[in-house]
Amino acid sequence: MAAHRKPRPSSLGRPAARTAATLALASAATATLFEGAGHADPARPDRTPAQVRAEVDRLYQEAEAATERYNGAKEKADAARTSFDELRDEAARRTERLNTARRSLGAVAAAQYRSGGLDPAVQLALTSDPDQYLERAALAEKAGDRQAATVTAVRRELAALAQLRAESAGRLTALRDHEAELRRQKATVLGKLTAARELLARLTAEERARYEAAVAARTTAPATTTATARPGTPGTVTAGGSTARADRASGDRAPVAAPAGRASAAISFARAQLGKPYVWGATGPSGYDCSGLTQAAWRAAGVSLPRTTYTQINAGRRVSRSELAPGDLVFFYSGISHVGLYIGGGQMIHAPRPGAPIRIAPIDEMPFAGATRVA
Repeated sequence: MAAHRKPRPSSLGRPAARTAATLALASAATATLFEGAGHADPARPDRTPAQVRAEVDRLYQEAEAATERYNGAKEKADAARTSFDELRDEAARRTERLNTARRSLGAVAAAQYRSGGLDPAVQLALTSDPDQYLERAALAEKAGDRQAATVTAVRRELAALAQLRAESAGRLTALRDHEAELRRQKATVLGKLTAARELLARLTAEERARYEAAVAARTTAPATTTATARPGTPGTVTAGGSTARADRASGDRAPVAAPAGRASAAISFARAQLGKPYVWGATGPSGYDCSGLTQAAWRAAGVSLPRTTYTQINAGRRVSRSELAPGDLVFFYSGISHVGLYIGGGQMIHAPRPGAPIRIAPIDEMPFAGATRVA
């Protein structure tokens, strides 16, 4: 018979147990507080204006990275939808051919039924005109060959339809997966942008004006590119219109040659877009995101680029910062989440972020990640 043991009493009394539980909860709350310190909560009301501006910049950068992931998901979803539609159209055409073949077989079967389906030897014995019968038999044999070919065609169409249905099911699953990813990335982008807007709304009018002025100063090109600057100063411009130090480790550079051919066409297109708004996920003509602008600019020059920053960087020959020439694509941040079109003189045309229109800016304003020469 099994022994019934009473639960062993806790070594802590009720007051002590409550105290321990309180301490544990406090420790957990403290740990959570410190773990989350690196990711500022947009709802915190105790930020200084400088902290708000830094957080807004971070949110915009993360939103742009999510935008490029959205662009990639959309490209895959569009391709999957096109592929699925093509398979569905092919299945419809094969179904129509199958139905036509079935109708033909049905007509033959009906004719045989009406003739009574007599054995050919019996029909020959009963006919009053053997020559006419033999002539008809030869025609019937040919019809039989055609009937056999029709049966073969039906079988072939049935097999093809089964394969198409299986492929369509796989493509439909892939399409739904890509569409789900598209929705996730869209929600991420909108969440980041909403958080940034809420933070900016907490600034006073004066603080907001200072923030916008700082952004404009950081992302607007100098008014002239002909001033003479002291060699070796980062971001300065020489009389030849070239950056005195495009690569921090490369020293002085020779003047940049004027763009020609396709590069000139791409730059001309980009210049015509100056002042248009940044619109995430957009490829024009009324607005663009960063990779949408570079894609459209090079499309105007007759060159097809992929949609996203992380695919555009592999669309041509990689060049170093010291080798930059007008028309090159310049990329920024470790995740390759931003791209601009280099125009010479250490400057680029780019779509910066929401609220900042397409503009000319120095390439030194963001962490440089690489460059690609398209043509």
